[in-house]
Amino acid sequence: MRTVYLGTAHFAAGVLRHLVAAGTVPQLIVTRPDRPAGRGRKLTAPPVADVARELGIALAQPDDVNDAAGCQLIAEVEPEALLVCAYGALIREPLLSSYEILNVHPSLLPRWRGAAPIERAIIAGDEETGVSIMRLVEGLDCGPVCAQIIEPIAADDSFGTLSERLELRSAELLSDLLVSPRPFVEQDESAVTYAEKITATDRILNSASSAAEQERVIRALAPHIGARVELEDGLMLGIRSAHLDQGRLVYDEVVPPGSRAMSWKEFQRGRGE
Repeated sequence: MRTVYLGTAHFAAGVLRHLVAAGTVPQLIVTRPDRPAGRGRKLTAPPVADVARELGIALAQPDDVNDAAGCQLIAEVEPEALLVCAYGALIREPLLSSYEILNVHPSLLPRWRGAAPIERAIIAGDEETGVSIMRLVEGLDCGPVCAQIIEPIAADDSFGTLSERLELRSAELLSDLLVSPRPFVEQDESAVTYAEKITATDRILNSASSAAEQERVIRALAPHIGARVELEDGLMLGIRSAHLDQGRLVYDEVVPPGSRAMSWKEFQRGRGE
């Protein structure tokens, strides 16, 4: 089947890599334009663009995929379906009406619609999550679903470990659907929950929360965002990893401001504690 893949983020890049490895090679990859990033604000390509170039697949980075020029880029390859994963921008008409659009979402919809489904599932203490494939429609992750697969959340899963497994599951499910389509079923609106974007406030560990709740936040934000804790002297310390010991939260790896990652013990020695 001729397809166009639309994605931008690291998760979408991982899914793309697995798709191609499984033999599903899009005729065109569409991603967002390069953007300034980092302290130096250096112009940086999206992760999906890097994978497309590495794999030698045709790449387009339109300013707006919905305008006439963007639509023409897609029309020229005559796709039978569009595959969307973490594209990071709204896809609107006329694309919605012109193609079958399959959207990958890493949660068991209707639970955790929105920007941060993997992080929110870990923070909430969910025992399982998964991948849903839905038809893209106007609205936030509200299209009818044609396939889902469940993935358990282990007690030691971080965002990094869980997202890697969900990338593989997403590619497996998409590849299967392109060969054997399934009927779409509307989502149960009474069961909807929303995975709001992670904010700066979400990163700061709340001392009023239990040790288990704080440990889940640390895992949910590792390694891509990182949790933080404010020490008694006002220092804001990054927390890379931690564990629970008899109900007590023990930091393992930390990142002091302007410094490298180090063990908690090494950090304490440096402060004379």
